[in-house]
Amino acid sequence: MTTVRLPLFPLNSVLFPGLVLPLNVFEERYRAMMRELLKTPEDEPRRFAVVAVRDGHEVAPSAPGMPDPTAEPERGPSAGFGPDLVRAFHSVGCVADAATVRERSDGTFEVLATGTTRVRLLSVDASGPFLTAELEELPEEPGDEAGALAEGVLRSFRQYQKRLAGARERSLSSGAELPDDPSVVSYLVAAAMVHDTPTKQRLLQAPDTASRLRDELKLLRAETAIIRNLPSLPAFELTRTPTSLN
Repeated sequence: MTTVRLPLFPLNSVLFPGLVLPLNVFEERYRAMMRELLKTPEDEPRRFAVVAVRDGHEVAPSAPGMPDPTAEPERGPSAGFGPDLVRAFHSVGCVADAATVRERSDGTFEVLATGTTRVRLLSVDASGPFLTAELEELPEEPGDEAGALAEGVLRSFRQYQKRLAGARERSLSSGAELPDDPSVVSYLVAAAMVHDTPTKQRLLQAPDTASRLRDELKLLRAETAIIRNLPSLPAFELTRTPTSLN
C-alpha cells in the first residue's frame, strides 16, 4: 500500500483525474496552503488533495451572512466541517497538481490545477494552519471489456449532448477529437454529465474503469430518455447545492 501525506482542500464538488480545476483562494487556511506550495521547487509538482465535502460547508462562516446569515464566525483549519473530519469528507478524492499559483495584491490566490491520481482518505490532521491528510493511492484497473464499453459510452454521450444543449456543466464538443483510452473517457464523461455530487462521487470511486463505464452507460441512456420526453428540466443543482465562492 503506497501512502502519501498532502495538504487537503475540501470542495462541494468532485475532481476527476485529467480534469482542470480553477480555484479562487481567499480563506486564510487555504492561503497558508498556497504559500506552502510555493516553497516547492518549480521543477517539482505542487500537489494537494481534493475531496468532496459530506458533512459541513466548503466555506467556513467568517462573518454574519457568509455563507449563513445566522452563523457565528469560525476559525482554524477545520472550521465549518463536521466533528469527525474523516467522516466529514467522502472517502475517495483526487490529487491535484497546481500548475499555476499566482498571488494577488490583496493576498488571495488564483490557482489552476489538474487532477492526477485517485486517493483514499485514511486520516486527517488539523494541527497546522491548514488540513493535511494521509492518503492511499488507488490504482486504476481496466476491468472487463473496458474498450468496448468506452465506445458505447461515447456514442451515448454524443446523443446526450445533443439533447442537453445549454447545460451549465462542462461538456465535450461533438466535433472535438475524443480520447481512445477507456479510463480517460470514463473520467471526462463523468465530469461532463449533469449530476449531483453523490452520483459523481460514486463514479469517481468505482472499483475499475469498466464498472464506471457501465454505470455511465446506464445514466446516459436514462437521462437521454428523460430529456427526449420533457420540454425542459429543472435546474436541480442550483437549488440543492450552495453557491461555491471558490
